[in-house]
Amino acid sequence: MFGWTGTILNIDLSSRAAWREDLSVELLHAYLGGRGLGVRLMRGFHALDPFDPVMPLIFAVGPLCGTSAPTAARLTVVSRSPLTGTIYDCSAGGRFAWRLKGLGVDALRLSGRSETPVTLVVTAGGVEFVDVPELWGQTVPETVAALSGRGSVAAIGPAGENGVLFANIMMGEGNSVGRGGLGAVMGAKGLKAVVVNGDIPVAVADRERFDRARQDVMRLFRASPVIFGELGIAEYGTPALVDLMRQRRMAPTENFRHTVFEGSANYSGPAIRSAYQAKKDGCYGCPIQCKKSTPRGEHLPEYETVSHFGALNGIASLDVIVKSNTLCNELGMDTISAAATLSAWGEVRGRFPGGEEVQRLLVDTALRRGDGELLSLGSRRAARALGRPELSMEVKGLELPAYDPRGAYGMALAYCTSNRGGCHLRAYPISHEILRKPVATDRFSFSGKARIIAIAEDTNAAIDSLVACKFSFFGATLEEYAELLSAATGTEYTPQSLKEIGRRICLTERFYNCANGFDVKDDCLPARFFAEPGSSGEGVDIPPIDRGRFDEELQKYYRIRGLTPAGTFADPDFLLTQP
Repeated sequence: MFGWTGTILNIDLSSRAAWREDLSVELLHAYLGGRGLGVRLMRGFHALDPFDPVMPLIFAVGPLCGTSAPTAARLTVVSRSPLTGTIYDCSAGGRFAWRLKGLGVDALRLSGRSETPVTLVVTAGGVEFVDVPELWGQTVPETVAALSGRGSVAAIGPAGENGVLFANIMMGEGNSVGRGGLGAVMGAKGLKAVVVNGDIPVAVADRERFDRARQDVMRLFRASPVIFGELGIAEYGTPALVDLMRQRRMAPTENFRHTVFEGSANYSGPAIRSAYQAKKDGCYGCPIQCKKSTPRGEHLPEYETVSHFGALNGIASLDVIVKSNTLCNELGMDTISAAATLSAWGEVRGRFPGGEEVQRLLVDTALRRGDGELLSLGSRRAARALGRPELSMEVKGLELPAYDPRGAYGMALAYCTSNRGGCHLRAYPISHEILRKPVATDRFSFSGKARIIAIAEDTNAAIDSLVACKFSFFGATLEEYAELLSAATGTEYTPQSLKEIGRRICLTERFYNCANGFDVKDDCLPARFFAEPGSSGEGVDIPPIDRGRFDEELQKYYRIRGLTPAGTFADPDFLLTQP
């Protein structure tokens, strides 16, 4: 077999047993790997409680991982989110993915629950269950330092141990499996860390064709102004978006009450570079290097983090933002949900937290003490408990990221149709509505957005299953990655066949969610966006979103997807029609 290994490694933490199984070629062709493979492997488990010991936690790589395909040294972790109750996946880059594939497996499926804190060490020699009571309670950097001599590490911090509903799984090199709380799922299994160390090379079917396709991708990267331009993400990282979002008047400010924050220049890409002498950093083997770190190796925050710890909480201090980011990484918490929950809580009490108070609240949240007990539940549960549910800015329980939907109507629709909740990455309409790639669309119009969003969701599901970085697609397209995949696996793929695979994945996720009670009532924005305007000015008007047009476009989306007006499936046996 080329590209894939055709093997899954199963580990039962209750019995401390491990065994390998074959994955059929048909299944791998139908779901590729990463997100798609993980979602397929969740069939039959998708209705379990996220903290049920039987619930799987799946680490899956893609067919291009282990090759020199650009940005493909990544993996996806899949389970059911304790924060949202939806099917959940998140990808992360780094050597961990490469070394997992080097063990001769396409996926690692964890189930069961250890009675005592344990770390898994998986090498060519087998699986070792290492009791680690001394690491329980340690931060992520402390855990990684204790284990990194044995291979690449994925670990949780105190937040995951304590069941914070937006706890991350952190990769040893600093990348996050973030947002939906899969760190809490790992903590509920009594699993502090996973260490992998394999080096089996990946066989490529047609080396000459593969190298030619790789050169095409790199040529397109170099020609992309978003990637390698003067103000591109390779130079300034994603905080390059700070000034652009300010200029478009769609920077969420003070819990989305406003859309312009006058202090945002303090944490723009150039400001971060100047203040911290930021150097290029990034995922293993990635030519883009969009991440930034200090000369001491401290990871600097990305766009969503600077904006939410900044404007969303009314904080202009770059030092406070950087410290908050570092603290979340050490404790193992998602920065977007943490900052958004603090912001909702701040509006409820009539005062947003500032400076040192933020640091204290983050620690209390990870340890679930004092006010942190309520904050650890995320903004939806916290706002409801305080009697102000309308102040939680989320969709399906997932806090909205740093693009105000009143300034980009495709983004408004995409937040709601996203299967994992209020996420910008499922369809990423910012690409065409703001960055004007591949072609510009009118950001203040819903016309045509239902079809554009559906196609983008399918495309991104395929990308997530390859598993490649979405930033690659500011330069390359599915055409170049289909060529890479065909050369690597020896099976012919086209952009259209990849989009059809993506559609199958999106619909499977949707079916799982519907089986758990999700429908049209969950595909909606908070009322604020339909009732209150954003911050108009400088010739740009930011009115409330027209609810009638939103509902009309949502129904168009359902028809395109073959769903009922309630957003559900007419055929209860849909899954039986899928591979």
